[in-house]
Amino acid sequence: MADRKPIESWLTDMDGVLIHEGVPIPGADAFLKKLRESGKPFLVLTNNSMYTPRDLHARLRRMGLDVPIESIWTSALATAQFLDDQRPGGSAYVIGEAGLTTALHDIGYILTDHEPDYVVLGETRTYSFEAMTKAVRLILGGARFICTNPDETGPSTEGPLPATGAVAALITQATGKKPYFAGKPNPLMMRTGLNAIGAHSESSAMIGDRMDTDVLAGMEAGMQTFLVLTGLTRPDQVEDFPYRPSQVLDSIADLVDRV
Repeated sequence: MADRKPIESWLTDMDGVLIHEGVPIPGADAFLKKLRESGKPFLVLTNNSMYTPRDLHARLRRMGLDVPIESIWTSALATAQFLDDQRPGGSAYVIGEAGLTTALHDIGYILTDHEPDYVVLGETRTYSFEAMTKAVRLILGGARFICTNPDETGPSTEGPLPATGAVAALITQATGKKPYFAGKPNPLMMRTGLNAIGAHSESSAMIGDRMDTDVLAGMEAGMQTFLVLTGLTRPDQVEDFPYRPSQVLDSIADLVDRV
């Protein structure tokens, strides 16, 4: 196997790597501090499309983690970039929160329920039957179906919550139309993020807590991958997958000295 290039830029998932149920994971602050001091480009990624980068910056800062706004990349931003490339100045019917609607407004999209080019489904805590019915009818009428991410459940302090992927499955059953997912594990999210910070995959690394999204997306984008065991994946589950990360580590703290 050819030697990998030194890591010059870092991408890391947020939930399960830097924080867990609203609490910073030990070592996260030291890792982010080292990144800022190094001057190396980095991104904190999340499949959660509910919040804008400014919102997430404020939320992380309240937890004691300092992440610049420009270093936060969400599935909403990846979705907006994809749509801007596909159909600049288009229109969409959106089910989601401010993180998604703001991203689409920023690329000049019109948000409408009248003959939209796309139905775009993102994360929200208030999925309504009315909105889902509207989405089904618009898709049957010719709108293309796009989702921010395929995650079927999301974390909360009370336990798992139904997420975008679960609602997407409902709409698919009603329409017979499968969506295009812009977020992880689609390597598109990694590539658009790397482009945003002027980095290259062959000299970048991805840190995540999930084999089926973080590691898979990083691997398919051509990056080194590090799986940390502070999130959803247990050590015994790693062997269940036909691919492996570059390295399995206990936590983000084990990577501080690698920056």
